[in-house]
Amino acid sequence: MSRIRKLSEGTINRIAAGEVVERPASAVKELTENAIDAGARHIDITISAGGKNLIQISDDGCGMNAEELALAVQRHATSKLKLDGAGREDLLNIASLGFRGEALPSIGAVARLAITSRPSADETACRIEVEGGKVGAAEPAAGPIGTRVEVRDLFFATPARLKFLKSDRAETQAVSDTVKRLAMAHPEIGFTLVSEGRHLLRLPAEAPGKEGWLARLAGIMGEEFRLNALPIEAVREGVRLEGFAGLPTFNRGTAQHQYLFVNGRPVRDKLLVGAVRGAYADFLARQRHPVVALFVDIDTAEVDVNVHPAKTEVRFRDAGLVRGLIVGALRLALTEAGHRASTTVAETALSALRPEPLARGEEGFNAPRAASWQGHPLSSAPPASHVYAARPEAEAQAGFAGLGQSARVEPAPAALPQQAGESTDYPLGVARGQLHTTYVISQTADGIVIVDQHAAHERLVYERMKKAMAARGIPRQLLLIPEVVDLDGNGAERLCARAEELAELGFVLEPFGEGAVVVREVPGILGKLDVQALVRDLADDLAELDEALSLKERLEDVCGTIACHGSVRAGRRLSGEEMNALLREMEETPHSGQCNHGRPTYVELKLSDIERLFGRR
Repeated sequence: MSRIRKLSEGTINRIAAGEVVERPASAVKELTENAIDAGARHIDITISAGGKNLIQISDDGCGMNAEELALAVQRHATSKLKLDGAGREDLLNIASLGFRGEALPSIGAVARLAITSRPSADETACRIEVEGGKVGAAEPAAGPIGTRVEVRDLFFATPARLKFLKSDRAETQAVSDTVKRLAMAHPEIGFTLVSEGRHLLRLPAEAPGKEGWLARLAGIMGEEFRLNALPIEAVREGVRLEGFAGLPTFNRGTAQHQYLFVNGRPVRDKLLVGAVRGAYADFLARQRHPVVALFVDIDTAEVDVNVHPAKTEVRFRDAGLVRGLIVGALRLALTEAGHRASTTVAETALSALRPEPLARGEEGFNAPRAASWQGHPLSSAPPASHVYAARPEAEAQAGFAGLGQSARVEPAPAALPQQAGESTDYPLGVARGQLHTTYVISQTADGIVIVDQHAAHERLVYERMKKAMAARGIPRQLLLIPEVVDLDGNGAERLCARAEELAELGFVLEPFGEGAVVVREVPGILGKLDVQALVRDLADDLAELDEALSLKERLEDVCGTIACHGSVRAGRRLSGEEMNALLREMEETPHSGQCNHGRPTYVELKLSDIERLFGRR
């Protein structure tokens, strides 16, 4: 007797359903995609118990008649695949979201499914039911033009699957995330999502164009994204990239706020995620992630969407072209953003400064609490050592170019009054003082700017190094007395193995006995610096880099370390000329709104915001 037997039709269907319908969110995705493919202008989604008890999706699409309904619940029956010249289904040119004809029969195999549908040409609707794979007959029913799908008791026919589902709250969140992604790609369609009688999403259809698109994204990702989003648009060899990308200072601790789409299809593709990471690598710390919504439009013959049962992964014929397009477009947008920083930086600062109302019964109910200066009430003057006003130009040093060198430290002078004819129309204003020898305070035409001098100069030095590297190589400065640096472990060996590449970055070093190197030249752009500390940090950087990568390929890691050591430190007093030179160079330098680690370099507070803090508005 043969040990091999053919599986029953019911078992085959349940196995197939397991591949397509992993959880309630999978069913919502398949059914919502069907509604989009049907040309719906509005889609209403209702769930209960995270979708385990009920999923109901109604649309105003083209609908189906009785004959089409009966076919729709059969496996591998679809209207979405075109025929090629030989009369065969063309799997290489898929323009719809669904195409396999698996969604409805798969759901019907593991749940109680009911579909009511009516095309515009018919006066009445039809209804068909499928329970645990058993298909009923299509019958006349009442209903508007479009389709309503009801899924009850999901996985009742496969109870083992229920044990692996998460809590109702987690499943509801997964459904919400699925609907959000589909809504992002189709702003022309209105969406509602209701769970246990509560609206989780209520998104009206948006007007065509970028404004409508951004409005839809803001409705899902928040108004902060709209305020901090850079428009992205690029075309290369027939591949179009559109969307919006957040400023580097508008970042998150995980990559879950990166929304990527290919031909309107939400995907989680490693190639696209890697391209986004590479584009932002110059601006964010490794544990921070940008916020983006990017849409790739490509010829259907150039992408395979049939590589995953849930269609969440794709394969490009020319992956390098797509990756290069994304990286190039994002970097161009970030460069053109200039010194612009995230609005959330200012909002965070204002939130920290906003007064809290006093408890009822305390003096001045709802009045602001008295602010304090480092523990001293505002009625008393701040310690003189804490504020340094910008010095008159006659006493200033030779300007910002000397910031890399050691500076004179002088007692704090009196506050510098505004000079006659002095303009505050610069984007970052005119320096008015220095706070705690760390923060430059400037006045703009309609507010104030607070600059972190070390973070700002770090970015400026880094950008100078990149520019010099691309043009002619970084100039070197000979040390009068070479520095011998002792290193732990294999640090000296790692540095000497990369000696030629380090020389291109301005460092000339060579072995000096066991576990040590001698440094003879350093990048001239840095001025005075702690060579010992910098060399040790470079050795640590090299320990983390891929040996197969050149230092030029990892420029952001190595140059970032060098720039950090060569920048103006916190605690360094600056002259008025130096502060203003710093502001002017920030205005002219790309990416100066954040340091090499993604932290903001300045905060801008509008006068209207400040007036609200003091109750003037």
